Amino acid sequence: MVTAKPTVKLTYDDYRKTPEDERYELIEGELILAAAPNIAHQTAQGNLGSPMHTFVRTEDLGYVFFSSCDVVLSEHNTFQPDLVLVSKENAGIITDANIQGAPDLVVEIISSYSTGRDWVTKRDLYAKYGVKEYWLIDPINRTLWVMRLRNGYLELSDTLYEGDTLPPPQSRVSA
Repeated sequence: MVTAKPTVKLTYDDYRKTPEDERYELIEGELILAAAPNIAHQTAQGNLGSPMHTFVRTEDLGYVFFSSCDVVLSEHNTFQPDLVLVSKENAGIITDANIQGAPDLVVEIISSYSTGRDWVTKRDLYAKYGVKEYWLIDPINRTLWVMRLRNGYLELSDTLYEGDTLPPPQSRVSA
């Protein structure tokens, strides 16, 4: 008789013991080592993150965080999104160590090693834990996909290309 070895799901405590000089995420209890971001990735992060941070701060809307900021969604799911926005109304999830719960907006910049994980696994988990809006950026093809939480699923509401302007939230697809 062949029996399967029980799968041990790692926790946030296990995750915190990983080397600080390497970037990991904890997805459904499995540690995933992420490669260092390339130049296109870093450029996209700066090009979006800097004006986003300035706008959110100037308008006193909340807080913008860049990776490597831990977003702890559950004991077995901790991500380091490229950009995170937490509204003032949701600021209670911000701690000195990390973000405990679903941010209002998560931005992931895809790369060759992360495309499937960002489009499927993370999208499903972000929806499950209540992230209201999820943006995926392809820096090579200069594309931004905007997904909004609707009926428990992050549905695609906008696809934008270089030079396009993101419509204000009230004019996008609504629930």
